[in-house]
Order: sequence, then structure tokens, then C-alpha cells
Amino acid sequence: MSDFISRTQSELAEDETVLIAKAEQAIINAYAPYSSFLVGAAVLLNNGVIVTGTNQENAAYPSGMCAERVVLYTASSQYPGEIILKLVVVAKKMGAPHLSPATCCGSCRQVMVEFEQRQENPFKVVMLYSSNEWIIAPSAVSLLPFSFDKSSLGVQR
Repeated sequence: MSDFISRTQSELAEDETVLIAKAEQAIINAYAPYSSFLVGAAVLLNNGVIVTGTNQENAAYPSGMCAERVVLYTASSQYPGEIILKLVVVAKKMGAPHLSPATCCGSCRQVMVEFEQRQENPFKVVMLYSSNEWIIAPSAVSLLPFSFDKSSLGVQR
């Protein structure tokens, strides 16, 4: 984890604490009746806009969507061509007063890597790793070093 930075919340950059607050506010819109695990995500775009998203579950589990993918797809469709600078993800157990440590799942990491490739620019990923330890990954690819990409399919464009 040498490329990763560990910080307490008071040590985070101002934009990171703003993103955490926005992601936490977004949690109220999460739909998680099956897992009771509410997840919010926020991205900071290069134009200064912050976009949020939440997890959306479905009785047919594969049909649901994680907050990270919701926020990335929303940012891409609402602000095409804007560069993602940072992504923050937070989670809370339903009814709990405090955030729960949670890191991005493999599917989200894969999607995040492709977003970095599409924009030809890495973005930082901030996640609560323990009760008072935030991990800042320098890029999505650092979270998934052997990712599947278009070269795996033989796609050249």
C-alpha cells in the first residue's frame, strides 16, 4: 500500500471533506431494503461540479447498482467530457449513527479503471478503511492493477 495515503478525517483536504459530506447527505436516497447497507458516492469534476449517487438494490440482486457506478454513469451522462478528479465513497448500516468502513467492490473498481482510461486521466479514490482511517488511492488502477480492458478484447480504438 505504498502508493496509498492514510489520513484521519481532520487531515483530509478541504475538497475531500466536502465530498464526504455530500456523499453522506446522498445516503438518504439510497435504496437498500435487502442489505440495509446504505452507500453514497460523490465525484468532483474538473469544472467544480460535485455529482452524487447512491446504491440502488433490486430483489433480483444482479439488477441492482452500486453507488460508485451510479455516480460515474450520472456524471458522464450529465457532464460529458468533464474530467473526474476525485471519487469518495461512504457507507452506513441502516439506523447506525456513524459511517461504516467500506471499500469499492471489484465491479466498481473495473468500471472506475475504464473511466480513467476514457478520460486519459487518473482520479483519486477516497474510502473509509477503518473507524477513523481514510484511505486515498492515487488512482482506480492502483485498486485493480490487473484490470480487464479493451486490449483484452483486441480492440484498438
